[in-house]
Amino acid sequence: MTVLSGGVRTAMAAFRERTYRNAIAPSRNYLRYSTSAPPPASDKYVAAADRVLVDDSVDSDDTGVETAEPTLLRPRVVVYDGVCHLCHAGVKWVIEADKDKQIKFCCLQSKAAEPYLSVCELNREDVLRRFLFVEGPGLYHQGSAAALKVLSYLPLPYSALSSLMIIPTPLRDAIYDYVAKRRYDWFGKDDDCLVLKEIELLERFIDSEELFKRKAAKSYEKII
Repeated sequence: MTVLSGGVRTAMAAFRERTYRNAIAPSRNYLRYSTSAPPPASDKYVAAADRVLVDDSVDSDDTGVETAEPTLLRPRVVVYDGVCHLCHAGVKWVIEADKDKQIKFCCLQSKAAEPYLSVCELNREDVLRRFLFVEGPGLYHQGSAAALKVLSYLPLPYSALSSLMIIPTPLRDAIYDYVAKRRYDWFGKDDDCLVLKEIELLERFIDSEELFKRKAAKSYEKII
């Protein structure tokens, strides 16, 4: 039997600890929260994080159309109220400004939104109140912080607007919530996701396949 000296045993223990931290610990620190997002209430947030891998290397399948229910969650995804006219107008503006196509979108009303809600421990009512921006491994935002973070990915001069993050969060969110609560009355809503009327935008949606199928089903119903 080989007897290890105290120094060797200490070095081996340190190596095992570093291996654990590098290989395991990062996956248990998936969720971080912007000041506009709700803080974690329990270890359920960590458990949800352990089940999810966010991958930026695969954006679409061989046909160039992203799948409706991705096995890997995409980074920089906006989950928003797809029937809201104000929200849809904002999405169209971001798509036009985002020349590098960094931001992706998903209608809250789609099944593809569910994994994003799950990993953030949010429900649909939470996102109806404040839209969600999943920035990447370890970070998501809601409300005014989400809007400013999205702006930070756009080219100048739009990205400069993200400096408004210095405004105190309570004030930013008070303005956001005031408009959000009245958006249907002021701007109206539709019966289904508005992007279905502008299918040329669907290349930027992770739920494009699901939305295409929904549009085809509606067209079939009109025929019969």
